[in-house]
Amino acid sequence: MKAKLIDGKAVSAALRENLKAEVAALAEDGITPGLAVVIVGEDPASKVYVRNKKKACEELGMYSEEYALQEETTQEELLALVGKLNKKPDIDGILVQLPLPKHLDEKQVIAAISPDKDVDAFHAANVGKIMIGDYKFLPCTPAGVMELIHSAGIVVEGKECVVIGRSNIVGKPMAMLLMHENGTVTICHSRTKNLAEVCRRADILVAAIGKAKFVTADMVKEGATVIDVGMNRDENGKLCGDVDFDSVCEVAGAITPVPGGVGPMTITMLMKNTINAAKR
Repeated sequence: MKAKLIDGKAVSAALRENLKAEVAALAEDGITPGLAVVIVGEDPASKVYVRNKKKACEELGMYSEEYALQEETTQEELLALVGKLNKKPDIDGILVQLPLPKHLDEKQVIAAISPDKDVDAFHAANVGKIMIGDYKFLPCTPAGVMELIHSAGIVVEGKECVVIGRSNIVGKPMAMLLMHENGTVTICHSRTKNLAEVCRRADILVAAIGKAKFVTADMVKEGATVIDVGMNRDENGKLCGDVDFDSVCEVAGAITPVPGGVGPMTITMLMKNTINAAKR
């Protein structure tokens, strides 16, 4: 393996130490950052995420509340809970775990969260602020990716950056953040022609499409930085990313593993957003 491994666990642990100190400093002023996590239904992956978020809050000395609602919860009930949390003074951040059961309207739920407590940065007001580069919160996964890129000493300015995936949660904000640092950005998706050719131009390649081992060595430029946002299971049920790690790490200059790359960063950035909300 020639690629340098970008270790998300280590970067995340270092960041959490700093955040722990910030929480301790706020405690002296009588402030404890509070996060409310709402989960609807029994999605196993969502349950794991919620558990990890709760653990992270405990580790940093933050306050957290968890609302586990039944699968058959109505839109009215969910919106009423969000409205209640918007008004709660000890809650600085509200996170509604996606995906929601099919009968619920995600857009409406996200719109109901107060932009000042929207620590996922999914509210249209916060998305607009990211677009113009004047933001309070950044979406957790793209923000975590930027931290990883910086931790490896990689400069974005002037680089060809390719993002595979155009979701509102990762792809689009990821492109914005790379652009804010003067990268030249191409967004690819399922309709992109000559995808492999476009990817091979990238100095920084971010894969966020949710297809196991989709990015292969022939799609990667020699020495490129490859960031794998994917979280999939391979044919043996083992956790893997969107990048075929074993072949790509022979070509890439730096690469994130799955697990242990972007994953740990996402929750750490959520904590950071909640602390920032509490400071305000």
